[in-house]
Amino acid sequence: MSTLPALVRPIRVRLTAGICCQAAAAAAGITPFIAVAELSRRLLSGVPMSALGPFAVIALLALPVRVALLVAATTLTHLADNDLQLSLRRRLAKHLARLPLGWFATHDSGRVKRAVSDDVGALHHLVAHSLLDLVSAVVVPMVSAVYLATLHPLLALVTLLPLGAGLLLHHRAMAGVAARMREYQEATASLDATVVEFVQGITAVKMFGRTGRAHHRFREAAARYGEFVAGWAHSVTPAMAWSQFILSPLVTLFAVLAAGTLIAPDELISFAVLGAGLAAPLLTIGYSVQDLRVGRTAAADICALLATPELPDHGTSTVDTSAGALVEFEAVRFSYDGVTDVLDGIDLVLAPSTITALVGPSGSGKSTLATLLARFHDVTAGAIRLNGVDLREIPTSALYSQIGFVLQDVRLSRASVAENIRMGRPDATMTEVHDAARAARIHDRVLALPQGYETVVGEDVTLSGGEAQRVSIARALLADAPVLILDEATASVDPESEAAIQDALSGLVVGRTTLVIAHRLSTVVGVDQIVVLDNGMVAERGTHDELLAAHGRYARTWEQAA
Repeated sequence: MSTLPALVRPIRVRLTAGICCQAAAAAAGITPFIAVAELSRRLLSGVPMSALGPFAVIALLALPVRVALLVAATTLTHLADNDLQLSLRRRLAKHLARLPLGWFATHDSGRVKRAVSDDVGALHHLVAHSLLDLVSAVVVPMVSAVYLATLHPLLALVTLLPLGAGLLLHHRAMAGVAARMREYQEATASLDATVVEFVQGITAVKMFGRTGRAHHRFREAAARYGEFVAGWAHSVTPAMAWSQFILSPLVTLFAVLAAGTLIAPDELISFAVLGAGLAAPLLTIGYSVQDLRVGRTAAADICALLATPELPDHGTSTVDTSAGALVEFEAVRFSYDGVTDVLDGIDLVLAPSTITALVGPSGSGKSTLATLLARFHDVTAGAIRLNGVDLREIPTSALYSQIGFVLQDVRLSRASVAENIRMGRPDATMTEVHDAARAARIHDRVLALPQGYETVVGEDVTLSGGEAQRVSIARALLADAPVLILDEATASVDPESEAAIQDALSGLVVGRTTLVIAHRLSTVVGVDQIVVLDNGMVAERGTHDELLAAHGRYARTWEQAA
């Protein structure tokens, strides 16, 4: 079944009722014109005025009936659309909450925003408006054509000939639009990427005197985009222009008058009244069909996101970490694509209240191993256990109360500073929030903000990287999880912020089982265990002194960094 019918199935009854009301409204809308045509025919035939009253009454009654049916159709489709949008956004939000956290690391927020906002909005236009417009565009010409065919079939056929030619040209033009729509989207994306690259790199461009070259790349991208759009328009415009001309009421009226004068002069008034109006509704069909294509594409994107496999969350086991947290990696293998193993045969033990550092070259698997502990993904083979319980057997809500993390790339919500710190413990008091902020060395900075702890991040203030790191540390301190994953948070901040962050971290790791992703060997000299990864496997492990004495990979890297 097509994805669009599957999505609108819950509102099918109301949508069908709205379409039926719109069809009846369209028929009622053409009724006064048919009544006027009949009045004119009978007057010309010598029928007395006293016998024409019913036609006038029908014409007058049709107008309020049409209005009532239009209101009913619009109300039904908009109510159906409201329910559809609400249910879809709830489904998407619920589904996104169940996706592996690693999914968000490989997909930008634009895709989520496009599905939840843009694609659902595209369905709104289709369900609430375009389908009704399409029904009117079909019913009005059809009713008019049937009526005219009962008067004079040959003249009706002649009246429809220019409409057929115009629709054929319009179809050809719209087919050209649909065929190259993907190319247009790719050309637009390429231009957008060039603009973003130019704007984001403008400081470096000016500093190193490369303004001319950067402008040249932007001009080339803009020129390519312009050439594509111009070529596309050149291929589509002739057919579109001719279709608009042939489907214009004047052309239809000219054809009716010319043919009617020769074939059926007695029916000329009826054909002039109704025939000239046949073309106008048909012009909207192409645009409604395009809206239908857009709606189908949006529905396909929404269904694709909803089809993304969720992180299984069927565990019912509990874990007691009151006496400490023991983490065990047993024969762990992991692959992102199911073909190439990123990690292979990892056996590792993190003893309670100890610090283990992961070191190794870029691409060795450090971040992947750490994210598996946070269950951003599930292992391909093997197991990770917390105090003997497989992470997959622990409900995710309970798991994340046991595992906290401070990442290098900090993302703060557009909420108050207090709400950002409370994220791990929404019921925490302000006193507890203040204590956590003091321990993270960010309390004084928060008090200096315009509204203190009620200052909204991203609106009232933009925090520096070091400040955001300390808010993240305060959040971890308040959550008080017994297991901590720490991506070396001082690799890209200024010396003053680094000192404050290191001071805060020294208090954070006390009493916790900590896994550190180390980018600089000098920061992990005093940890309890150093694990050297290479090509997804454990190459060495031990303390700093033990690894130096082994004269292996770690010792060579240390000497090179010295």
